[in-house]
Amino acid sequence: ARKVDEVADDIRTRRAIDNLPFLAPAFNLSTEVKDYVITAIPIMYTDLPNKPLMVSLRYIYGIGPTLAVKVAKMAELDPQKRPNDLTDTEVNRLKDIIEKQYKVEGDLRREVLLNIKRKREINSYQGMRHSRNLPVRGQRTKTNSRTVRGNTRRTMGSGRKPSAEKT
Repeated sequence: ARKVDEVADDIRTRRAIDNLPFLAPAFNLSTEVKDYVITAIPIMYTDLPNKPLMVSLRYIYGIGPTLAVKVAKMAELDPQKRPNDLTDTEVNRLKDIIEKQYKVEGDLRREVLLNIKRKREINSYQGMRHSRNLPVRGQRTKTNSRTVRGNTRRTMGSGRKPSAEKT
């Protein structure tokens, strides 16, 4: 976990308040840290916002609402606890559980892309739909996904040129 002062410096730098201090009052920009990043799980390559754990864990690709609560309980943490209240041992416990038991972030993205690539190579129906940028899971295409297909229907007279002016 990074120190609050370091994170506050990062945030101010990102918002260019340090470089332009006279803009802060003009745009009502506060330099205090509220719901910004306080702690980071660097192995997940994701900075967790200072929101309850059950919400902030969802910022990691592959962790949804149910899994966020489950991981917090497995780490023996309160799902309502905020990341800046966690100790280093609690952060490490959380990291270990996520890394060892679940496929998240880069590994999960890679697996999904490889699955799609495999389906394209074997010319399965789903692979063909993926390669044509069409809905894969049986959705209708007559009325939805028109812009993807390039079939944009227009209402009567929408392409009509303006009538000639009076001479």
